Amino acid sequence: MTQPLVDEVATGSGLGPDRPVEPVPGPDTRRAFPLRRVLRFLGRRPGLVASVLVVVSAVLAAFRPGLFTSQDPLHGVPSRNFRSPSGEHWFGTDELGRDLFSRVVHGAQLSLKATLIAVAVAFVVGGLLGLVAGYVGRWVDGVLMRFVDVLLSIPALFLSLALVTALGYGTVKVAVAVGVASVAGFARVTRAEVLRVRQAVFVEASRASGARWYSVLGRHVLPNAAGPVIVLATLELGTSILSVSALSFLGYGAPPPAPEWGTLISEGRNYLANAWWLTALPGLVIASTVLAANRVARALDGEWSRRR
Repeated sequence: MTQPLVDEVATGSGLGPDRPVEPVPGPDTRRAFPLRRVLRFLGRRPGLVASVLVVVSAVLAAFRPGLFTSQDPLHGVPSRNFRSPSGEHWFGTDELGRDLFSRVVHGAQLSLKATLIAVAVAFVVGGLLGLVAGYVGRWVDGVLMRFVDVLLSIPALFLSLALVTALGYGTVKVAVAVGVASVAGFARVTRAEVLRVRQAVFVEASRASGARWYSVLGRHVLPNAAGPVIVLATLELGTSILSVSALSFLGYGAPPPAPEWGTLISEGRNYLANAWWLTALPGLVIASTVLAANRVARALDGEWSRRR
């Protein structure tokens, strides 16, 4: 056996006796790399971290309000009315002595759940319209898109007002009205993505290999067209919060004493001269939630665009 071959066998690799073999990273090292990248990514974007915390806090308040306050949002002490914000009452008290912070926290149950219903209605209905129009094409595409054009020609708030007037008052009916008014945007985006994916090489190859239309649709078209629609749904969260709050402000939401965010602002506007916090602090909560949701949506949009 020659000397180079002996060296190779002795070292266990073809690197030679003078070059040490690099150790293979263990499973713990491999797991640390993604975590390190995530922490580095978040460390460079403190605004995104703050936005995520705001959105998570709002969602927790909607489903677990007891984590933030133990006070009853409907029980008031008349002798403590119009107390300014303090350590005992973070957002002050209203005209009936009710703690405003607890009303804002419990109001997230109504406002954010209505927002989620509105986005779900727009996502499902608009997504189905865009999917059928983009995948089937021909006259079906023309008919559905003309219907979508009619929806786009009507301002969303006016359409929501007309629908909620026809459906009746209430949180769920406001959510459905806001969702229907947002269908057109989802239909447009879904159709555009389906048309883009339908012309891809892998879709044509799947059809040429004899795959059924539902197999092509479920395995190739839907997964590759869903990204921008999900980003749009995240963006629509902020718009839906504003729309639901606007309709509640106008009196179309749940009747008092339900603490919807828009209702809180509507009730507080009568006392702006001596109790500014009744309107300013709920409005600040709405604004911060909307801005945080938009910041997260922009981050998702940028990440999706980078990976395409």
